[in-house]
Amino acid sequence: DKILSSFDVENIDLEVLLFQSGYITIEKVIQSPRGIGYKLKIPNLEVQISLNDYILRYLFNYREANDIQNQSYDAFYNGDLDVIRDNLKTLFSSIPYTNYTNNDLKLYEGFYASVIYAYLMSLGLDLISEDVTNKGRIDLTVFVSDKIYVIEFKVDGKTGEALEQIKEKRYYEKYLNDDKEIYLVGIELSSEEKNIVNFEWKRV
Repeated sequence: DKILSSFDVENIDLEVLLFQSGYITIEKVIQSPRGIGYKLKIPNLEVQISLNDYILRYLFNYREANDIQNQSYDAFYNGDLDVIRDNLKTLFSSIPYTNYTNNDLKLYEGFYASVIYAYLMSLGLDLISEDVTNKGRIDLTVFVSDKIYVIEFKVDGKTGEALEQIKEKRYYEKYLNDDKEIYLVGIELSSEEKNIVNFEWKRV
């Protein structure tokens, strides 16, 4: 109920702000003995891109973001993995050190995966996070034109471990009949460096 009635600007919840500004809409009204609840959604791709772009700019000191985002989109479209690697390194380099102060974010794979997920969503790419297969879960799958990128993340692991996991578990098999170019991408990060330390790929 607060999502529809709260107008206290000094003490406004994030979901209320997002709803009242049009970034999220009500998908479903849920009646329960405790009252009325709402299932929310992002209304369309344009809003999704805009919201993720805003989150990136808020969290990171990310200069020349538009140029780099356009470059990244083109790189995914063209299969230019060197550019993708360099732009993701730039992204992590732009995160202020204060974001890591007094917390253990840098230790968790989920943090790095979420940063990359938000970045790729801001490009308007079609993504599946935690993409389920019969052998496990792909950390992230990206679909661009005639290409599919199967991505695995590792933090503080052995060099080559991320790409090797994709090969060993054959995560890409579910897409072999799609008649598209498939790229296996292993991204390894260091909690000490707080950045990518190994980025390797193989085309199937």
